[in-house]
Amino acid sequence: MRATLRWAHSDLRTHRGEALFMVLATAGIVISLLLATALFGYATNPWQRIFTQSHGAHVWIHTARDADAAKLAGLGGVESVAGPYTTEAATLTSRGTRASVELRGTPRAPSVGRPLITSGHWLSPAQPDGVVLESWLARALLAEPGDLLTVAGTARTLTVVGITDSAEPRYSPGEQPGLVWALPSAVRDPGGQVTGLRLTDPEDTDYAVQRSVTVLGAGAVSEVSTWKQARAEAQGDNRLLGQVLGLFGLGALVAAGFAVHGAIGTRIRGHLRDISVLKAIGFTPGQVVRIFLLQHVAYALLGALAAATLTQGLGSRIPGRLGDAVGVWQGLPGHTVVLFTVPVGAVLFIAATTWLAAWRAGRVPPVPVPRPAAPAGGRLTGVARGALGLRLPPALVLGWHNAFTRRPRALATVARLALPLLLIVVAMSAWTTIDRFHSRPQEVGLAGALTVRPDGDLGDTAARSLLEGDPQVADAYPGVEVAALVPGQTATIALRGLGTRAAPYPFAVAEGRPARGPDEAVAGQGLLDLLDVRVGDWVRMTVGDQPQILHIVGRSIEPENAGRVISTSLDTLRENDPHLRPTLYQLRLRPGADPHEVADELAEAARGHIDVHPVTNPADGLSPLRGVVVGLIAVLALIGIVDLLSAIGGTVREGERDLLALKAIGLSPRQITAITVTATACTALAAVGVGTALGIPLAHWLIDTQGRSSGIGAGLAQGPSPVPLLLFGAAAVLGAAALAALPAARAARRRLADTLSAVA
Repeated sequence: MRATLRWAHSDLRTHRGEALFMVLATAGIVISLLLATALFGYATNPWQRIFTQSHGAHVWIHTARDADAAKLAGLGGVESVAGPYTTEAATLTSRGTRASVELRGTPRAPSVGRPLITSGHWLSPAQPDGVVLESWLARALLAEPGDLLTVAGTARTLTVVGITDSAEPRYSPGEQPGLVWALPSAVRDPGGQVTGLRLTDPEDTDYAVQRSVTVLGAGAVSEVSTWKQARAEAQGDNRLLGQVLGLFGLGALVAAGFAVHGAIGTRIRGHLRDISVLKAIGFTPGQVVRIFLLQHVAYALLGALAAATLTQGLGSRIPGRLGDAVGVWQGLPGHTVVLFTVPVGAVLFIAATTWLAAWRAGRVPPVPVPRPAAPAGGRLTGVARGALGLRLPPALVLGWHNAFTRRPRALATVARLALPLLLIVVAMSAWTTIDRFHSRPQEVGLAGALTVRPDGDLGDTAARSLLEGDPQVADAYPGVEVAALVPGQTATIALRGLGTRAAPYPFAVAEGRPARGPDEAVAGQGLLDLLDVRVGDWVRMTVGDQPQILHIVGRSIEPENAGRVISTSLDTLRENDPHLRPTLYQLRLRPGADPHEVADELAEAARGHIDVHPVTNPADGLSPLRGVVVGLIAVLALIGIVDLLSAIGGTVREGERDLLALKAIGLSPRQITAITVTATACTALAAVGVGTALGIPLAHWLIDTQGRSSGIGAGLAQGPSPVPLLLFGAAAVLGAAALAALPAARAARRRLADTLSAVA
């Protein structure tokens, strides 16, 4: 055992750089995997905790005020019912901020869908104008218990008595109204009612919705929301960040395994005589294997322990969402198990790849096999001889020749180097795709920068005059958006009429064509998946008692409502309802206009008669991904450096046998150094070419797959422009050449006696 440790220690002193990079790379990989696990837990568990503690309803059904919602309690599979509660749509203002809300008349604290009070207290008859706000709405209004809220368009005020967490869909400006619980006496102008159903089997949600609509009648149901939609919305960007970290962490782990395998293989070829001597003095094959296994498991274990310690001690101090995710994850029951399992799994994977490479060392015979005078395939090819005949620099020609002489080994080296480079290209594509949402939002379904909703006192003509009169507004597209029941009556979707045939809204159509004629529409991927239809199909939906039949002629990129949106022109919807008037306007701003400044100007000019919000950009929630991408690129670069050091070491050792011949034909040490540097640069160049050629289509496939699964749809991916790719490739090749320069120069200046012993 002592001899094994001494040999391992001697080898460590010889390869300190590789050992350091291996430890750092392992630490980066394990940190990535732990952060991915934390983000998954952060995405899922807070909502699940709230849903469980509040005894949440699996289905919320909004109906007309005169609907007999009490019948729902008798449906099969319904465990308990919340409500029905009367509802009123209103707009609340506080400190200059406006928000659309749903006032819900609640006579007592519900047993199903019970809000969890985080600040203040529940409603009390002693304070009839008191309200309890959902936490996301409270943050938007900057409201706390004791604050007064004004109902827009009236002199009426409401007093905030509590803030609560809820498992229902959260407030989103311009998309989802916020929830406000109030006593029934505070709901003065009820426009409908809402009923919550808690099911015995949550997987029967679609069937329960269908049965509810059948009992109440399609005309009585205005909107349906389910626990699955609320969970998906709550997970949102956190789950995507977790997927990105997990994917790159696993990819980096595989790349690290290949790097270890290549490093050990190169070292074995360089130590064949040493291994033979070890066997000759009594080392068994198992002991030889254990030497390499001990070294690399120690590196991996050190990196994994450092990663676990850093994540546990400093993870919650990371700024932003990552730190919040780690803090929540550390409080979950399975946190300790994961903190142990992930590093152990990474170490075991690296140990397995190490053992596969070290097994070859155990098969080295105790008597060294004489090296052939010239390696197979070592003769100059016709192309190389022709290049020398053209008086090209010998170092360039011989370096290129040496890089690809031994094809199986050269291909393996290129493949190992290409894997981390491929993942870096994918990371760069993710970065440029996020930039696309901000630089060219019209290409990803965000042509409108502002959503404006006028109140009932402001007519269409006055509203359009106000909006189009602003010099920073390029176009104002009138529209309506209503909830529609899908065929089978298992869910509601968003039916949207935007623009007119004379001035159509610029939808981002990724497949098919824009809707131009009567009854034509474009739909999001989420709607196509929900209805199991394709572009070219006709679909029927119901808005109240009125059926609407539309021909889907294109698939649009839809960032809103998980893609469950079908869009047509306002003229098409008016064919069914000639008296339909716009309820919202989408504003396209001129280049350089700031949406928040324009929104403030319009709100001030309208004197409280409009509710204006900037359109939510999905990329805003992915800002932590930029830091994640930078960290992942650093980890992958470390793995690439380990691969390069192994390749350089192998090239230098293989070049020792040619050193005497090169000196004999008159090449200087500088030219001999240039041969090794050129060989390394050619190998890196080939790896860059392979990594780029495979990485760009892989990135498009991964991003488009994520887009389809989220309902937004394919067509989001944006690869890096040629300039960053060229800079990336140049940096990789020049970095490889720089790393090779020093060991190549040392080898070229070796003494004659050392060179003779190397080729003996």
